[in-house]
Amino acid sequence: MSLQVIPVPIKKEVQKGDDLVGLFVSAFKDIQDGDIIVIAQKVISKQEGRQVELAQVIPSMLSVGLASEYNRDPKLIEVILSEANRIVRLESGIIITETKHGFVCANSGVDESNLKPGFATMLPQNPDKSASDFAQGIMEKSHKKVAVIISDTFGRPFREGQTNVAIGVFGILPIENYEGKKDTHGRILRVTAIAQTDELCGAAELVMKKTANCPFAVIRNYSFESSSGTISQIIRSKQTDLFR
Repeated sequence: MSLQVIPVPIKKEVQKGDDLVGLFVSAFKDIQDGDIIVIAQKVISKQEGRQVELAQVIPSMLSVGLASEYNRDPKLIEVILSEANRIVRLESGIIITETKHGFVCANSGVDESNLKPGFATMLPQNPDKSASDFAQGIMEKSHKKVAVIISDTFGRPFREGQTNVAIGVFGILPIENYEGKKDTHGRILRVTAIAQTDELCGAAELVMKKTANCPFAVIRNYSFESSSGTISQIIRSKQTDLFR
């Protein structure tokens, strides 16, 4: 069977406390066991109340100083710094941080797009739990066992453009490890590990877009091993990171 990537648009603007599972089930009636549901981080953050009105933020002296130097909003910088463990790189107004989750990304994942002016969203506090809760909700409403991936848009070192990657998972391993298996010529593979959840997020983004009010995608007919893996498995350790 061919791999399918099915967009699931919704009409409602998601608010804090909304029933995301209910919105999904109403929009997509054909849930099947083994489906992978990819969810845009933005709707998870909105539903969980991870949204801030910048007018209510009191910037620190550091934020004010950085904002002055790089002509940016000090209140937005304060939110970015509050979500970071550390600044990885700061240059030309671009702030690369390591988030409290361990992700290295621009602006700690803080985002103003697709929001009312003056508001910003932050990443979910525990994206793996968000994915788990959604999968459990699907089981309760439809009695179907699915995997769930929370996706977000990240830039990449050494390459232009952005791509969607996984920031939370449930029911699927982030990495498919081929180590010890044989290639087509019988050689033993030693270091091949495919970031399958990132690749699935990239495929989902092709149908979700950024301006189509389509926060969900269903990936069907992808063969994977059901697992209790966590997103931490895809974060490179400091010991093996040559660029940190």
